[in-house]
Amino acid sequence: MIMKVNIKYISAICVFCGLTSCMNLDPKAEIGDNLVWEKADNFQLFANQFYGWTRDLQSGNTYQYGFSDGPHSDFRSDIVCSTIVNAYNQGTNSIEATDANYNSLYKRIYYTNLLIKHAGNFSNQAAIATPLGEALWFRAYLYFELVQLYGDAILLTEPVDMDSERLYQSQDDRGVVIDQCVKDLQRAAELLPDKAEEGRVTSGAANALLSRVALYEGTWQKFHNQNTSRATELLTIAKNAAKAVIDAGNYELFYNAELGNDSYRYMFILEDAAQCNPAGIAKSANKEYIMTTRHRDGDKLALNVTHAVTTSNVIWITRKMANMYLCDDGLPISKSPRFAGYNGATTEFQNRDNRMRCNMLANGDTFWDNDSKWRTTWTDADLSNCRTAGVTSGSGYLCKKWAVERKVDDYYESMDYPVIRYAEVLLNYAEAAYEINENISDQDLDISLNLVRQRVNKNMPKLSNSFVTSNGLSMREEIRRERTVELFMEGFRLDDLKRWATAVDEMSKDLTGVKITGTWFETNWPNHGRQLDSEGCLILYTDRQWSKKNYLLPLPSDQLQLNPQLNQNPGWSNK
Repeated sequence: MIMKVNIKYISAICVFCGLTSCMNLDPKAEIGDNLVWEKADNFQLFANQFYGWTRDLQSGNTYQYGFSDGPHSDFRSDIVCSTIVNAYNQGTNSIEATDANYNSLYKRIYYTNLLIKHAGNFSNQAAIATPLGEALWFRAYLYFELVQLYGDAILLTEPVDMDSERLYQSQDDRGVVIDQCVKDLQRAAELLPDKAEEGRVTSGAANALLSRVALYEGTWQKFHNQNTSRATELLTIAKNAAKAVIDAGNYELFYNAELGNDSYRYMFILEDAAQCNPAGIAKSANKEYIMTTRHRDGDKLALNVTHAVTTSNVIWITRKMANMYLCDDGLPISKSPRFAGYNGATTEFQNRDNRMRCNMLANGDTFWDNDSKWRTTWTDADLSNCRTAGVTSGSGYLCKKWAVERKVDDYYESMDYPVIRYAEVLLNYAEAAYEINENISDQDLDISLNLVRQRVNKNMPKLSNSFVTSNGLSMREEIRRERTVELFMEGFRLDDLKRWATAVDEMSKDLTGVKITGTWFETNWPNHGRQLDSEGCLILYTDRQWSKKNYLLPLPSDQLQLNPQLNQNPGWSNK
């Protein structure tokens, strides 16, 4: 029998979200309450809609790769900026009347709860194990998003009716919400298959997300609340979850001998429809992506990736980011005799971590794009049809991460977006292992962080306890450095600064670009039009005023009016 539309369920969404726009459901969601819950196939049909809800997708439009504004965008951090000053970056954002993120998260949680509720009454549990696992995975994913953005949240584990008192109560403590996320992901890991079609969640994806969630909250409790016991509990969960992914052996860091040091760069632009790299390999060669948003040839992305990265120069990489790359002796530039200084146009790129050249264009570098110069032979013959980087614009540091080299129509790049990749899991393991007791064994470093570091830096010394001690380094800072460098432009930096409780200090500093005074730039870029700091570097953003209240977003005013029991986040006032 076909179920009638449950008006209570649908009305509950409107009341809770506070906007009639919450009724603008995706087509698959609109038929949700009409599904025949007596068939296992319909559970999977219903669960398919969840895959449009990852954080790289917003209202159905792709804002992926960290270079368009969004709650996790690197544009809101201290490592990149652009021509438009971002209010969140400056710490000057205010309380919004409405917040699409808040509304959509609860609407989507409702649908995961709907499937989970009906799954409890289904006679053949084995037949619906995968869609139930997917619902649990995405419910945890969505609630974790709420905690990251707003802190405490109303925890709903079933599709509530419009007259439920739960809709009009104050938020549950963030710890209660995180505990539910942990429980959901542990159960999802049991239900989901070890391997699945590309782009779908697996048991590995459940443990990978669990490592992210538990690491985030464990460090939040440690550095914000000084709650050592709670932090240890969560950090141990994070470490064990990451180790489960490692031990399963289903994923590996992407490296191709023919691509060599460029393996890291090409990983992000692997496609299937046409040759996209000199080795002629496609997406299937990449075993690093654990969970992806899939894009196929012919999909029209909402953002023209290649133009946005390079030719338009909309991304200004900051000096802070450029300085984070180690020298090839494994030492920071402040300690390494291998650092060649800033005097020349390209001297600071010499003897550095190979990921610096993978992510950034130095002056005089040759490159290709999808505008007027592209690769056709994938040999040195392509050098006759290339562009040459000139860096006298923006911050003086140009980005080339995510930029394709093949001829492709605008907006039709088809590389997948890594919602979770193996490198993050390895770094989660290293950080969790260290923060539990503020020490980490060399063995733990070798099965995690050092694999990431040496992927394209084969001769760089490993990070070890003796290396840290003999060179006067901080193990914590080196673990954090590795994370920032590896996950650059993937939407992690601001969240990391928040959970480490360092954002107030780091986000209040000026954002600067290349050094002008006494360098090649002083002669070749005299009309830069910007003030210089005390070191002679371009000042990109100044007068930044980040404070403790900015660790969480304010609740939108419409929700506070609808539910007077909600507590506004600390430091924010509607008056």
